[in-house]
Amino acid sequence: MMAYWLFKSEPDVFSFDDLISKGEKGEEWDGVRNYQARNNMRAMQIGERGFFYHSNIGKEVVGICEVVALAHPDSSTEDPRWECVDIKAVARVKSPVSLDDAKAEERLSKMVLVNNSRLSVQPVADDEWDVILQLAGGTEKL
Repeated sequence: MMAYWLFKSEPDVFSFDDLISKGEKGEEWDGVRNYQARNNMRAMQIGERGFFYHSNIGKEVVGICEVVALAHPDSSTEDPRWECVDIKAVARVKSPVSLDDAKAEERLSKMVLVNNSRLSVQPVADDEWDVILQLAGGTEKL
């Protein structure tokens, strides 16, 4: 069964446009140093989708990405504890969905983003995925 995810990145460090520029090969989602976030990446399957969320600046879901490589050693460290997946951009949301929008939506009250906004890679329930896409007004092809 396919799962959904949310990937958080500071847009001044690595933005959704940066991911788009990487094309079909995508980019390693490196630099994660949180065990829960790493374990989430270990659980991912190729083809699963995630929201791309701009943290700190904007605090909003801006796009959709797809897992293109299973968890593997993180090339940004020699420490064998850290692994990551590779993702590619697949679509932009028509209208970004802010953290405030998510918090104001009763149907998202149990969403990890709403309750643990610090976790950098987090699961998204099927119904939460649908609600965020509704709030965004759908997606636009890249």
